[in-house]
Amino acid sequence: MTGFPDRPRRVRPVLAALVAAVVLTAGCTLPAFAPRAESEGEAAPPGTAPTWRSCPEVPDELVGRGAADMRYECARIAVPRNWGAGAATGATAGPGTGETFEIALIRARSTRQHDRIGSLVVNPGGPGASGVDTAVYLSFGPAFGGLPTTITDRFDIVGFDPRGVARSSPVKCIPDADLDASFGYQPDPESQASFDGLVDLNRRIGARCGKKYGDQLVLYSTEQAARDMDAVRAAVGDEKLSYLGYSYGTLLGATYAQLYPERVRALVLDGAVDPGQQLIAGSESQARGFERAFDNFSRWCAANAGRCPIAPDARGAVTAAIDKADAAPVRGADGREATAGWVFYAVISSLYTEQGWQELARAIDDLQGGDPAGVFRLADAYAGREDDGHYSNLFDANLAINCADEADRPTREQVRSLQSRWRQKYPLFGPALAVGMLGCVEWPGGRDPYPTGRATGAPPILVVGTTGDPATPYEQTAALASMLGVGRVLTWEGEGHTAYPQTACVTSAVDAYLISGTVPREGLRCPAR
Repeated sequence: MTGFPDRPRRVRPVLAALVAAVVLTAGCTLPAFAPRAESEGEAAPPGTAPTWRSCPEVPDELVGRGAADMRYECARIAVPRNWGAGAATGATAGPGTGETFEIALIRARSTRQHDRIGSLVVNPGGPGASGVDTAVYLSFGPAFGGLPTTITDRFDIVGFDPRGVARSSPVKCIPDADLDASFGYQPDPESQASFDGLVDLNRRIGARCGKKYGDQLVLYSTEQAARDMDAVRAAVGDEKLSYLGYSYGTLLGATYAQLYPERVRALVLDGAVDPGQQLIAGSESQARGFERAFDNFSRWCAANAGRCPIAPDARGAVTAAIDKADAAPVRGADGREATAGWVFYAVISSLYTEQGWQELARAIDDLQGGDPAGVFRLADAYAGREDDGHYSNLFDANLAINCADEADRPTREQVRSLQSRWRQKYPLFGPALAVGMLGCVEWPGGRDPYPTGRATGAPPILVVGTTGDPATPYEQTAALASMLGVGRVLTWEGEGHTAYPQTACVTSAVDAYLISGTVPREGLRCPAR
């Protein structure tokens, strides 16, 4: 896997509340980003208005019901496979061939809507996560961790699955068994034989995807998806785009702003990705961010021993659990083994939100007692693995998009060297982030890097950063704002991945910007609570 995908934190609090409300499985608070059933109806040809149809079955499938006072409509639009920009012009589906991808859309409209401004297009990140699902989650309002009614009363909430993701011509080429092997693999394969085994696994994955998609793989790049997003803007009938992008969604939004600055109304980029970072720099940034977040968890654990059964030394307990799982994995009731990789990804999953800290402590404590259920619950939620062992296409799309975007890929030798160096600097997360780059090293597709310049002519763009963010570390916030030239930074001094709408301070600043274009004062920092 290439780094740790930017799992959208907005989803977790929504389902945590909704699960209780609709009496779903206790504790299952993180959704899998599974490809859902295709929406009915033909995709509207490029440049034509789509046909919207009522689709209450989408929220029914996701959470058991739709939000009160919300109507849901779905549509599909066709977009050119190749918009004819960047390196993707080398693909066989060149401009003007008539070959298309289908993009799935949903819009949630409040029955209380008044003084409508337009549509707020949302993207949850990943890359590979479903914007259709996320629009549904966000439609449930602040009581469930969704968007404020001040926003849903003025905007349609529009989600789309980017090309290759979930319902939008999904790319799917990695067998469930290979994903199981990848997630379960030793996160720091120190011996040469173990490292070579991981190389072989990634080579097998790349070869299978290359055989299925060939030179079409380059067409899943971020720049191509950003051009699709302008087709989404046109499909909802807005002259200019209002957009809320989380994590990788900030990169998608920044790319749009550079391509179509005159079509930007308001962009909120929350959990900023620095587009100037190449694969190695971005992976090291995540290693640093996750180490910092884990240190914060460890301090919380030591100060809250009553809620943290692995106190006072959480780092020691987690490290020991991973080492023990490598030597003698605990077997669950169904026969599945909690190997070092599964324990490691349970840790990763829990660090995306502060609410996950106590769950991680319990899972590690239970594992020490011989019960791996909590570890599997956390890790499977992160991986998008269902109870029957089937995976969504989150990580297929994640690889295809990330690897198409990368201008330069390291060699195996560079990866091996970085694994050793980062083990010293970032002992828990560095080696895994280093070997995670093997996914793109062994990937067969072409390259279509996104632009990294100013959004000249765009209005102010709000870039939101969280000081304790592990997946998109806070340092990237100012870098993205500076690159765009029109960015204004809003800081949340909190924990976890992304900020809006976590507190009254963050919410009021973002709402004012989205509704009236009011930009927060320079240097505004919102407290954690």
